[in-house]
Amino acid sequence: IKSKLLPWFAENKRSMPWRNNRTPYRVWISELMLQQTRVDQATPYFRRFMKRFPSLRSLANASQEDVLKMWEGLGYYSRARNLHRAARIIANEMSGRFPSDYHDIIKLPGVGDYTAAAIGSLVFNQDRAVLDGNVIRVLSRLYAYTKDTRSTAARAELQQMTENLLVKGEAGSYNEAMMELGATVCLPMNPKCEVCPVVAACLAARSGRPTDYPVKAPRKKVPHIVVG
Repeated sequence: IKSKLLPWFAENKRSMPWRNNRTPYRVWISELMLQQTRVDQATPYFRRFMKRFPSLRSLANASQEDVLKMWEGLGYYSRARNLHRAARIIANEMSGRFPSDYHDIIKLPGVGDYTAAAIGSLVFNQDRAVLDGNVIRVLSRLYAYTKDTRSTAARAELQQMTENLLVKGEAGSYNEAMMELGATVCLPMNPKCEVCPVVAACLAARSGRPTDYPVKAPRKKVPHIVVG
């Protein structure tokens, strides 16, 4: 991972506005926007949001209506309400300083394990591994992981896998590289194994059936009951 994936990422990473002038505030907003939203869709919203609310203080001082208006079109409006609540908590209860400790970050409204780990690694250089859909797909193929990746037990095992692979001291680059690999090379369909930097270590590629992973058990059908 260190000798192949990180150099690949350094050469192939996409240009994204939140990768420039990286601050806790900018990374936080980008991570919330990227939940359930593709990079190309989130980018214009991020630029517009940063222009209207260039600082955490400006966001905290805004009305909820104004925040929701700037969020319009991204959907999942609870994200916008939570970030506004969190901005006010930081401004009023933390002297306007974004918390640097993982356990304090995760207490903020709307922040879960993934977002807290992303902020901690990308901004504060903490050795925290993130687990999102792209990372799950990469890990599942690397290890030819056969368990249903939607199960709680499998998520815990996958989290441990990515923590074991984490390059200490370079967690931010590792996390971004894993997500970038899943987003641009290790695609759900038609993965580009021929250009994958870690294909030599990938058990799914070796099997010749990479799209068999990740494994997802069929959802149970909801019973249709006729009443009357």
